[in-house]
Amino acid sequence: MKPEDQAWRSLQAHASAQLRPDFADRVLRRAQGPDAAAWQQLNAHASAQLRSGFAARVLRAARALPQAVPSLADQLVFGAATAAICLLAVVYLHSRSTRLETERNLAGWQQLADDADDLDQTL
Repeated sequence: MKPEDQAWRSLQAHASAQLRPDFADRVLRRAQGPDAAAWQQLNAHASAQLRSGFAARVLRAARALPQAVPSLADQLVFGAATAAICLLAVVYLHSRSTRLETERNLAGWQQLADDADDLDQTL
């Protein structure tokens, strides 16, 4: 057991030697977050970035939002149109792949029929 404990201690010492001296302090500062004065500075800076009347514009847009929401009928029509477009796409792709497969199969059978005719003529 002693060699394993020794190895772990050696590894821990090597890893801690790789860290910068202020590592623990930086981790604790990040975990606790900024202090109240820093939040006040950030708030003041952010407030200075906004144009005047920002809050009024946001509230006006929020009050107008329910009128901008489509009605249930609009949503159903949109859903039906989307389903129809998807159905048309599926039908088109299916018919196209079926047609190509049929053409390939017919070409194979034509080749087989030509070979059979050639064999009949040589006999």
